[in-house]
Amino acid sequence: MNAAREAGHLPRTLWLTLAGLTLAWGFNWTAIKVALSQVPPLTFRAICLGAGSGVLFAVLRASGQSLTVPRRQWPRLLMLSFFNMTAWNVLVVFGVKMIPSGRAAILAYTMPAWAIPLSVWLLGERMNGRRVTGLALGMGGMALLLGEGAIGLRSAPLGSLLVLCAAFTWALGTVLQKRYPMSMPAGAYSAWMMLLGGIPILAGALSLEDPARLLSVSLWPALGVLYNVLVAFAFATWAWIRIATSVPVAVSSLSMLIIPVVGVISGMLFLGERPSWTEYAALVLVIGSLLTVVLPSRRIP
Repeated sequence: MNAAREAGHLPRTLWLTLAGLTLAWGFNWTAIKVALSQVPPLTFRAICLGAGSGVLFAVLRASGQSLTVPRRQWPRLLMLSFFNMTAWNVLVVFGVKMIPSGRAAILAYTMPAWAIPLSVWLLGERMNGRRVTGLALGMGGMALLLGEGAIGLRSAPLGSLLVLCAAFTWALGTVLQKRYPMSMPAGAYSAWMMLLGGIPILAGALSLEDPARLLSVSLWPALGVLYNVLVAFAFATWAWIRIATSVPVAVSSLSMLIIPVVGVISGMLFLGERPSWTEYAALVLVIGSLLTVVLPSRRIP
């Protein structure tokens, strides 16, 4: 067991990774909303996963890293790809079309509420005072934002349900990749998951959607797709896998709670939404939650 697991906090070597991931995925909720205004949902996700994995494969190959998958771990990789990529991306992309992007981000990042109990059950991870406090603060912040948007959620119950289901599949995938770890570097693992997880989505896109619609896509939706390919998938998926496979599930999942706050801010900046006292109060609670897993606990000699 390494030092990060024993300490139960996010090591400093991953702070920059978390910062980059927070900005990449936080602003991506706005990019998704803009892209989906003209790009069919399954086609959009198929492009993101296929092109994103291609970029990551190319970078890894150019840097001389191994891309080999252990022969006996192919079934495991397929299972993890389904929960972490296929199910998550399909549920989110349809859900976010029905509800505001900021609210979709909030619902998606209720993931720790699922992941932490699953990690206790399936992994035997222990809940200490810091983790309980972090979960309570983080879920308190999410509850404030959800409470303010309750009317909007009731007006689009299917969209809200889809994103909540996506949060559960993400949580389950996160726990399963700790229970059944892959014997390969995070970069190669991320690239293979994106590629394999995108195949069923590509099949659905070719069967159910018209690819000719891509010919009429304007500049901003096209930039939204490009942002997803290069930033939200090629970089951010690698960053998330690196964090999620390096620390306990409670630590990695609570570390993500700052992302929906960035998503709300992104909506304010680019979609004209205005902040309220609940956004500010939620930000304080979420930052408090983040500190419980980022800062190391004080040890008594």
